[in-house]
Amino acid sequence: MISGTTHHEQAQEARRRIAHRLVELQQVLVALSEDCRALKLFSLEGHEQTEAEIGAELLEQFLAVTGAFAENQRGRFENRLAVLRRGEPLVNGKPDNAPGHAAFWLAFSRLRAVLRRLGGA
Repeated sequence: MISGTTHHEQAQEARRRIAHRLVELQQVLVALSEDCRALKLFSLEGHEQTEAEIGAELLEQFLAVTGAFAENQRGRFENRLAVLRRGEPLVNGKPDNAPGHAAFWLAFSRLRAVLRRLGGA
């Protein structure tokens, strides 16, 4: 932990950084969409094959980049599941009545559901 900062502050900062990156990603995707719409000019000028070729290249590269990112993160979090599970709140060695038990399982189950959507655990 960074000296002088609390867990809550660090979590807020991590969420802020990720939200900022996602906004940047969304802006890039909007710009990319505009570039894609401009490809129709090739067809309007009688060069449909060029539009199809560039469109295929774009989508292939997009799937490769986003697929690589998703696979990397899926693998990372799947490898962390056992460690994360050990963080389950317990009282007298039992989880059922532990404070935070429900919140922990909601977060853990949500992560597992997202991993399943990505084709993992």
